[in-house]
Amino acid sequence: MATDLDQIFSRIEQLAAARGLPEVKRTTKLGTPALQVRDQSFVRLKDADTLVMRCPPEQKTLLMEISPDIYFETDHYVGHAAVLIQLAVISDEELSLRLEDAWRFKAPKQLAAQRPTAIPDPD
Repeated sequence: MATDLDQIFSRIEQLAAARGLPEVKRTTKLGTPALQVRDQSFVRLKDADTLVMRCPPEQKTLLMEISPDIYFETDHYVGHAAVLIQLAVISDEELSLRLEDAWRFKAPKQLAAQRPTAIPDPD
């Protein structure tokens, strides 16, 4: 099972690396693969189908309203600054943007301030 989760999590790691998120390292949280910035976890696998992403409550509400097929919560996550993501439904482009949001939410303010808010277009 751990190998399956590692294979699934490689998508998340590759997208975070492609975004160039600074000071990200892989760790384990609650027995599943996770990414953290410094000592703060910002995303982890819940299971083979679901990603737990840290975010402000107002963003969580908005995401669940706009795309309920992608973003949801279970009773356990009600009131928590985290939203659940259906990995089979979310595009790499959108997941990449959400990883950046989650990184910014948990990164130390000084570190987040050093990163431009818009990624320049390579063209």
